Amino acid sequence: MLGGVTKAARLFMESSTPRASLALLRGSAVVFEESFTGDRSHNALLFGPLQRALALLEEGERLAAVVIGTGPGSYSGTRVGIAAGQGVALVHDCLAAGLSSLLAVPSAAGGRALAVGDARRGSGWRAIVEGGRVTTGPELRGVAELIEEVRAAREAGVPVFSLEPVAQIGLEVAVEQPEARRLAAAWLVLDEGARAALEALPPQPAYLRPPHVTVAKGGHPLLRK
Repeated sequence: MLGGVTKAARLFMESSTPRASLALLRGSAVVFEESFTGDRSHNALLFGPLQRALALLEEGERLAAVVIGTGPGSYSGTRVGIAAGQGVALVHDCLAAGLSSLLAVPSAAGGRALAVGDARRGSGWRAIVEGGRVTTGPELRGVAELIEEVRAAREAGVPVFSLEPVAQIGLEVAVEQPEARRLAAAWLVLDEGARAALEALPPQPAYLRPPHVTVAKGGHPLLRK
């Protein structure tokens, strides 16, 4: 066991950015890893690698868990990954857990780091990663405020990264693509309490803004008794 993680098979899925990946582990050993660039077509490209990963399970073997990267990132890509992961977990009668995609990059494996991104609508977002966890955020920031925070972080020697290019909002920041293998590494180093807390929650996308919900108008069929 490693940090309370048994040698059972676990599947890790990361699809929050255009470059998606899957990794199958037994304990801490990677037995399968594949990445692909899906852009907006994760739903069409995900299932080939997924089938190849699951084909490596022994006859009658079931996964112990499916862990899915929850973004922040692509609206459709993240949700495709979560839906597919939950489907696999249902078939294998195992838990499906979500873990921030911000932990699946090189900078997150060290000490403190600042993650930033484009939140559209003239704003950005930031998050603090420290000790293998997202300790703050993601939180929305005005672009000017975000630029100042990036400057201050660099002056303090704190690594700054983004999951996708952010030059369009005036920032030149290293892009680090999240990977399923690194998502697995982040999961393995969590203590039992942190893992249990994540396992108790259904995987949910990292929303930068509250989900937009439209209330049905009076007389809508769904409101009829």
